[in-house]
Amino acid sequence: MNAVMLSLTGVCTFLAVGTLLFVLGYLFFHGGTSLTTDFFTKLPTPVGEPGGGMANALLGSAKLLLLATCIGVPIGFLGGVYLAEFGGSAFSFVVRYTTDLLNGVPSIVIGIFAYTLIVLPQGHFSTLAGGLALGVMMIPIAIRSSEDFLRAVPVSLREGGMALGASKAKTILTVVIPAAKAGLITGIMLNVARVAGETAPLIFTSFGNRFWSPGWDQPTASLPVMIWTYAISPYPDWKQQAWSAGFVLLMLVLVINVFARMILSKRGSVLR
Repeated sequence: MNAVMLSLTGVCTFLAVGTLLFVLGYLFFHGGTSLTTDFFTKLPTPVGEPGGGMANALLGSAKLLLLATCIGVPIGFLGGVYLAEFGGSAFSFVVRYTTDLLNGVPSIVIGIFAYTLIVLPQGHFSTLAGGLALGVMMIPIAIRSSEDFLRAVPVSLREGGMALGASKAKTILTVVIPAAKAGLITGIMLNVARVAGETAPLIFTSFGNRFWSPGWDQPTASLPVMIWTYAISPYPDWKQQAWSAGFVLLMLVLVINVFARMILSKRGSVLR
């Protein structure tokens, strides 16, 4: 029985890892091999013209993720601090329950929410609307991850800080949060990786742009939306660029996840 179960778990592990390797290899074969410097430095070209790239989409995705992080992370972090350090009441239960519900809301619904809140009153798509949609998606994950990492800090550190005469707020600020810093950074990075590939909310909010998009009040291109647009097109050169963009996006998410795991692993070794 031991040999059977060990073999079964090994096969399941191989299938899980093999699926990831297959996806990476498939995208590399179709898209990674055709990547050039033009992809990262030039704008898209009209249909039928060779060359071109997705530099505007790369910059647009960076702007959207930056704005989403500035919106979602502070709200989620402060909410996590409240639940970890001041929770325990009925209100805290409501907050946790609401957070879990928000985490389960389909991304397209959040896109419609941002569309109604910003796009309709303004009368046009914008980077701000897209950043808000992604920021709302980041809030529940930031709350739960911040709460978990703060709760993992030993109670003795809190007691030691307050025994030295520090108030509870000062203890949280100077003792608890620095002790959980590595975990909090990891949570933020995984949160960014989580929303980096979202497409549906951006179709309703930032929409897209074939050119550079200065400022925050104009439609902007993003890598997921460009992949979707190019993949459903009938043009072979667009489909090829969609493969390349998919490979770049997957590698971006993979690198963020690897760095996050490294930070968390380093924190664990320090605690041991």
